[in-house]
Amino acid sequence: MTTSDGVAVVGTGPVPRPLRNLPKADLDDLAIHRRLVVTGGEAELAAVLSALLRADRLDVEVAAATGQWSARRALRAAARRVPLIRDETGTVLVSAAQWHGLDGAPLQGEAIVDDVVLFDGEASGVRVEPTTNMPGLRASVLSDRGRPRRWVAGRAAQLGTPAPR
Repeated sequence: MTTSDGVAVVGTGPVPRPLRNLPKADLDDLAIHRRLVVTGGEAELAAVLSALLRADRLDVEVAAATGQWSARRALRAAARRVPLIRDETGTVLVSAAQWHGLDGAPLQGEAIVDDVVLFDGEASGVRVEPTTNMPGLRASVLSDRGRPRRWVAGRAAQLGTPAPR
């Protein structure tokens, strides 16, 4: 693959050898490329995906590269579609998110995944993770020790809490 193929490297992480001859891209010019290889961590991957979402350019292929093997795979492997999960601010969720109550207090309210109630009342917390297959995410109420209990798959997770007093 050459630079004329529209592949660019994004991120502040070390650039693996197979990617060193590729152009660097900034968050401002992501949409002009056909494929982007992100060299940073999950936060940078989320930033790149969020920028593409805001630019309405989800047709751009994105790969994460943390070393030699993943860099070669990012250049040569065929892209595959995966669900994209975002929060209410338009920030893409790459690994996981957790909801907790204020200052260590139990979380109060109701959490729902699609039409399944995760909890109604109090819970230690909720963990939400994207999945590589449809419907796109899974969520679980956390035990008092912070471990997920029963996972529920769905397209959307919502949390409703009482208004602050």
